[in-house]
Amino acid sequence: MSEKIAILIPAYNEEQTIAKVIADFKQELPEAEIFVYDNNSKDHTNQIAREAGAHVVFEPRQGKGNAVRSMFHEIDADYYVMVDADDTYPAAEVNKLLDPLRAGRADMTIGDRLSNGTYSNENKRAFHDLGNNLVKGLINNLYKGHYQDIMTGYRGFNRLFVKSFPVLSPGFEIETELSIHAMDKRFKLVEVPISYQDRPEGSESKLNTYSDGVKVLVTIFRLFKDYKPFRFFGVLALTFFIIGLLVGIPVLVEYAQIQYITHVPLAILAVGLMILAALFLISGLILDTIVRQSRMSYELYIYQVMEEIRR
Repeated sequence: MSEKIAILIPAYNEEQTIAKVIADFKQELPEAEIFVYDNNSKDHTNQIAREAGAHVVFEPRQGKGNAVRSMFHEIDADYYVMVDADDTYPAAEVNKLLDPLRAGRADMTIGDRLSNGTYSNENKRAFHDLGNNLVKGLINNLYKGHYQDIMTGYRGFNRLFVKSFPVLSPGFEIETELSIHAMDKRFKLVEVPISYQDRPEGSESKLNTYSDGVKVLVTIFRLFKDYKPFRFFGVLALTFFIIGLLVGIPVLVEYAQIQYITHVPLAILAVGLMILAALFLISGLILDTIVRQSRMSYELYIYQVMEEIRR
């Protein structure tokens, strides 16, 4: 049986580049189906994509994550390639993303823009290099990873990954969520160095460096709390314990010297901080047990999805 490949293109006001992106992928993968999910575009993206030969679907819920959620739910294929509609990623290198999936070496492939320096050379937007490196460092440190490009919009997936991934992020945080989920759930990841070119002149990025950057950071720590609650609450418990100890030392010293406490407010504060530390520790232990049970359930769910795919 021939493999079924789906090219997934979330798009918002990309009339300048969408036709070229579709044409490039048609040339590289003529057997693939190309799906453009138009996310409330105000220009002619929808019409141009249809004329270029793509299947166009309207996604009314604003945000890239919402478009990806609908794509993953609605499209059936053996392999999926997700790419931005801004003509920054090379269609000519799409098979570099597909080959590890075909060989069973990867559940998700990552188009790495950073390690070969093309992103730094091409990208003209201030602080994007800094933001990418900050996110990469945080995620690799928190999740014990070693990946070079966490935020890339050029990825490949097999059917198992797509049909078992719960999309929660509504916007540009989706790339962060994909990377963290894959690491936490021990999916096979393969990074593939790719070339990158900046948007053509006149094409405008929809990513806001500051507001979307904050959303990405919030997503990292939210998922850290959800996936690794003992470490998250353990850090809070240790922090409040140390502060409580520092606040309480003068009270203990005074009591040891005169067997009397004159700094009553300080003593109350120290006790309160220690109680908070204990509550955080207990919360971490309880939630860690719940998350462990959830992981076991997810593993069983993965087996069910695999059986359905084999059928």
